[in-house]
Amino acid sequence: MDSIHIYGGNLLRGETRIQGSKNAVLPILAATLLIKGSCVIKNCPRIADVYHMQNLLQGLGCPVSWAGNTITVNTAQANDNRMSGESVTRMRSSVMLLGAMLGRMGEAVMSYPGGCVIGKRPIDIHLTALRKMGVEIVEEDQMFTAHAPRLQGAEVKLPFPSVGATENVILAAVLAEGTTILENAAKEPEIVALCEFLTEAGADMEGIGSGRLVIRGVEGLHEVKYTVPADRIVAGTYMAAAMAAGGSIFLEQAPADQLGAVLEAAEKMGCCVTINKEGIGIDVLRRLKALPYLKTEVYDGFPTDLQSPMMVVMALAEGQGILEENIFENRFRVVGDLGKMGADIEIVKNKAYIKGVETLTGTVVEAEELRGGAALAVAGMAAVGRTVIKNRHFIERGYENICRDLRELGADISIG
Repeated sequence: MDSIHIYGGNLLRGETRIQGSKNAVLPILAATLLIKGSCVIKNCPRIADVYHMQNLLQGLGCPVSWAGNTITVNTAQANDNRMSGESVTRMRSSVMLLGAMLGRMGEAVMSYPGGCVIGKRPIDIHLTALRKMGVEIVEEDQMFTAHAPRLQGAEVKLPFPSVGATENVILAAVLAEGTTILENAAKEPEIVALCEFLTEAGADMEGIGSGRLVIRGVEGLHEVKYTVPADRIVAGTYMAAAMAAGGSIFLEQAPADQLGAVLEAAEKMGCCVTINKEGIGIDVLRRLKALPYLKTEVYDGFPTDLQSPMMVVMALAEGQGILEENIFENRFRVVGDLGKMGADIEIVKNKAYIKGVETLTGTVVEAEELRGGAALAVAGMAAVGRTVIKNRHFIERGYENICRDLRELGADISIG
């Protein structure tokens, strides 16, 4: 069965280790295509999106092997410039291979990428930026061809600090001829991780972590070993579970320095947060207070990927609050199922008006996308009775083993 069963309503207690970052490892795996040899990536999460990326790399002629949570990619014999099939259409992140394929092969033929149903997320911003670097793009039906025998450095200013477009420009620029100046670049920790990986492999760039990246093209990159940082979104999800259900948990290796806006919101609501070099502790001993207003923003604001889990927390908090979504226009799909569980949430355009209720009640719900599915698991932790979440596969796109992790935190949860 493709489902998760949760018996909730109990306080959470315990500790769990946070997995490697989904949003960091996917562009890093794409970047291995730029290196003619073997790269070893440690702390790689075993999640569905990584397996899709593995399939795409193997389809391009790059053997991939696993040893525990270490993945080795050998791109020495990469020999194909076409990407199509289920791994492309099911995973939005497949688009980041575009910049890497252009840097390595000078051409890419691919289907339009798919992924979660959280918004339009057009790739026009990617294609416009790459055109400035000398890429010719022909679009037809559900495919497009990108061609650039020699990528050229250019001045590129993104209309919005898109994470995906920033990654594609970086991947295209590191082996391009000349210097690329990227303005209004995304500053997410996952961008920093990609840049760190590439500089360890010999790339020449400055401004890492800022909105202005200067990338000087180099002749080639060398093999590298790299350890993926912990996943801030997984850590934030498990924080939300404790905030919703109550209790005392510790998240080993949780990246506190990347979760400033989330930790600030938690403390304002009444959580006791402790931070040390080992991770983050969350203590919730009484009902939390509502946040009057919270909005999602690009980093280092409150992350859109944690909006759905935080909605559950606010639905159980004392008082009323507004949650504004500014990144993806369709991120409120989970509201209907939360309503079935007893939440009082009204959506008006891009705002959720939330009235806190005393408790939620377990029922049968259905995940429609990754983060909304995780939010339903958070709701199940707090709900009285049994919650059954259908479409577990959506959650497995980003969470290595959410049932194992939440069991370590004291939850009664299992695969159905």
